[in-house]
Amino acid sequence: MIMEIYSIRTLKCQPLRLCLSVCGLGLCIVLMLFLLATYSGVKNGSMEYVNMNRTDLWVLQKNATNILRCTSVLFPQHGGAIKNTPGVHTASPVLLILATIDNDNGGATVYLAGYDPATGKGGPPAIAEGRLIESDHEIILDRSFARKYGYRVGGSLTVQGDTLDIVGISTGTNAFVIQYAFVTIKKAQSLVNFPVATFYMTDVAEGHDKSEVASTLKQALPSVEVYDHETFVENNVRELQVGFLPFIYSIASIGVIVLVVILSLLLSINILERRKDFAIMKTMGSPGRFLCRLIVEQSLLLAAAATAVALILFFPLVELVAMVSPDVTVEPSLNQTAAVIIMVGVVGLLSAFISMQRLRNIYPLEAFS
Repeated sequence: MIMEIYSIRTLKCQPLRLCLSVCGLGLCIVLMLFLLATYSGVKNGSMEYVNMNRTDLWVLQKNATNILRCTSVLFPQHGGAIKNTPGVHTASPVLLILATIDNDNGGATVYLAGYDPATGKGGPPAIAEGRLIESDHEIILDRSFARKYGYRVGGSLTVQGDTLDIVGISTGTNAFVIQYAFVTIKKAQSLVNFPVATFYMTDVAEGHDKSEVASTLKQALPSVEVYDHETFVENNVRELQVGFLPFIYSIASIGVIVLVVILSLLLSINILERRKDFAIMKTMGSPGRFLCRLIVEQSLLLAAAATAVALILFFPLVELVAMVSPDVTVEPSLNQTAAVIIMVGVVGLLSAFISMQRLRNIYPLEAFS
């Protein structure tokens, strides 16, 4: 108990420095929480479309593995061959294109998904407001995109010269850097002036094996790739991780390094300022582990205070980001928060170990100088 009181009193000797240090450490922790929550938002927004549009088989152009960063173009003859393959029950074409919506800001880009309203395959994962499209002059917008640009159900917009009525607002369609919008497959094809599709969502007839139908499709159409739903989801997750995770890890690593540097520097300054106190303790016969424990306690106290500040600041920051930039989806979770708290504890122990090396240069005779 005496040791804890001494650690607290030592830290409180410089209140301004303590506050600035805790705030600095807290902001580093906020950065890491924000990065992890942003990654979750990007992952969920990018993957919700694929996850919710379940189908037995995804048929894409040869060498295309996903819809996030691959090009796939299938022609009408592909569609006819897929539908006529034994064991295929339905084959619904979906066309994904980048389209520009005209507005007062000079235009905004959406990932336009053209699908067949009759089957619903390739449509929005969920409707938050309004309804699904029923005709070629209607469109569904992502909720974040609609909030950002002020679009509402009942309004209209212009897509590459065509005026469309907004009939619905979707969720699960915010892929961070771009948002999905939905029109009929016929309207999407008219925008590219060619009856093509990006992929076909294929359901297998009852009584037929998916793997056998997939093999038949590959033999009949050597120019396509066929994936079952689980494999296709894994392909998209892997592509997302390869493209986005390195960025997250790089920034988070910088944050960890900054945490270690700030905390180690603060503890080292504390040791130097209390050099005579430590010399007296050594003169009185205090064991080395006792002095090391003092440093560890101070480090963990600072880490705990910084974590508390970070948690207080983080959630209002999430709300602020949602107001200022609706297209940035931040989804914090309990597991992420727990992981960051554990990481901060490890940083505290590492910083204490670095700082306590200075104790070796403090000699008992310094107490009499």
